[in-house]
Amino acid sequence: MRITKVLLAAALAAGLSSSAFAADKLKVLASFSVLGDLAAEVGGDHVDVTTLVGPNGDAHTFEPSPQNAKALGEAAVLVENGLGLEHWMQRLVAASSFKGETVIASKGVTPRLWQGDADEAEELEKNTDGKAIDPHAWQDPRNGILYVNNIVAGFSAADPPHASDYRRNGDALNEQLTTIHDRLAAEFGKLPEARRRIVTSHDAFGYFGAAYDIQFIAPEGLSTEADVSAADVAKIIRQVKNENIQAIFVENITDPRLISQIARESGVKVGGELFSDALSPVDGPAPTYVKMFLNNESQLLTAMSGS
Repeated sequence: MRITKVLLAAALAAGLSSSAFAADKLKVLASFSVLGDLAAEVGGDHVDVTTLVGPNGDAHTFEPSPQNAKALGEAAVLVENGLGLEHWMQRLVAASSFKGETVIASKGVTPRLWQGDADEAEELEKNTDGKAIDPHAWQDPRNGILYVNNIVAGFSAADPPHASDYRRNGDALNEQLTTIHDRLAAEFGKLPEARRRIVTSHDAFGYFGAAYDIQFIAPEGLSTEADVSAADVAKIIRQVKNENIQAIFVENITDPRLISQIARESGVKVGGELFSDALSPVDGPAPTYVKMFLNNESQLLTAMSGS
């Protein structure tokens, strides 16, 4: 009987200790799945990450709920992309009691501008000339390194005792991203210019294209909320035919019917699925930021090389 009581007391103590440890974790709210993964990688065992827009979710069309406001109010750190991606964030913050640290992951990024009509992306941030800013900066792994560094700084400010751990985790992740960029530059650099044209659902790969000299053509603009006219689709179909474009891709967050129409009417097969604004579920091909690049690299190179 004495042994049983001792074991029970030990088990209860262990349970209390575990609960206390969980309570001590830094509560982090990330706006969408890419940032949720980066926050979890940097934070490791020291953080408890909640993500608003989850796998295969679309941050462009997300509408926050009262439950989201409650979750933000309980968070110590908010991680958002910035560059106008989360056009709903100001409303969410106002509806919450959030008083913690805000990390703008894209801080320090040199933004790309949308060259078309700014009205095609009305909810996006504009520069002084009225041009819409492309918010998809994470699609260049070198910008991903800036994201990681900003998250490290934010977590360290909110939780100084674990700053060295955050820095170590961030450095390890940045090493992977540097390797990915170097390999992508080398692999895409081998392709002839004529094969460096891709059709995708919406214009989410501008930073990727600029980094590796690839032209991405999209029926939708920078936002999935943009309206697509029959004339826009017809123009892209003509371009695919005239320029002998061999690679057409769907994205995990968009309706595939437009791309299917373009593929059908141009006679070009759909090359596969790219991950742009969201990661896949855990059992999918792109459950992490690093694996997103690995998936997209494999899909693109296979189609563009004609193999």
